[in-house]
Amino acid sequence: METFVLKDDFIKLGQLMKAANMVSNGSDAKFCIQDGLVKVNGEVTLQRGKKIVAGDVVEYRNMSVKVE
Repeated sequence: METFVLKDDFIKLGQLMKAANMVSNGSDAKFCIQDGLVKVNGEVTLQRGKKIVAGDVVEYRNMSVKVE
């Protein structure tokens, strides 16, 4: 599991996926999220703009990122 250090109070899910190299661009993140392929804290989320805060874990395919 990789870690991602927040610079602010939160980051949006789509932005995190791009910043953590889970996807190559924002449109890829959009479609992955819309298709129900992304989990936040073990639950599928369909919100690209979901606020991700410290302690959250984002999973996509075989990648996991813990936000600190």
